[in-house]
Amino acid sequence: MSGAPTVLKLGGRVAAVSVRTALAGAGGRTVVVHGAGPQITQEMERRGIEPVFVRGRRVTTPEVLEVVRASLGVVNAEVCAAIGPAALPLFGDAIGLRARRVDELGLVGDPEPARPQAVLDALDAGRVPVVAPLAEGPLNVNADEAAAALAVGLAAERILFVSDVPGVLVGGAVASVLSADEAEAGLAEGVFEGGIVPKLMAAVQAARGGVRASIGATEVPA
Repeated sequence: MSGAPTVLKLGGRVAAVSVRTALAGAGGRTVVVHGAGPQITQEMERRGIEPVFVRGRRVTTPEVLEVVRASLGVVNAEVCAAIGPAALPLFGDAIGLRARRVDELGLVGDPEPARPQAVLDALDAGRVPVVAPLAEGPLNVNADEAAAALAVGLAAERILFVSDVPGVLVGGAVASVLSADEAEAGLAEGVFEGGIVPKLMAAVQAARGGVRASIGATEVPA
């Protein structure tokens, strides 16, 4: 099997239950990247770790990073189990994902475009690489940004953001198409808020890198 792959970014809340449907819709060579946001928050609460934020981004200490890795491991195993024998579990920091460290946030990085050999080998073998988003360091990275960085590095055909939102709301309705320029303008003006913001930022990153992106029913063309 050859050709440009599709990257699927699965939100932690829906990852295991939506992956089979998402894979069927993607078709062909597919790379899965998943988050674990709700699981991380729940485990931090269970351990009594108070979250600290700087300009809306979570500070990651060694203690928090331990929670992040453990939570990603749980979700990764669930996603792989849902896919079946074709799934290949991979952790980003073990396959060469790199990020620029953001010192004020502790063990956090902004991911850089990557083309890991382990992912290419898995695709060539007909497997489905399932990537947990950590970068070398190790550093905690945003899963949406990690998926976009992989999509650009792999020269993917497209990236699909699968979550519990139907798409990008513009004027109270889900937009069918949103250009990168329109998305960036809306982000700068504060039109968008909440969980859609990192997805939209990552979609713009992918589109600027030549990869068309979809958030639910909303397409952000390359």
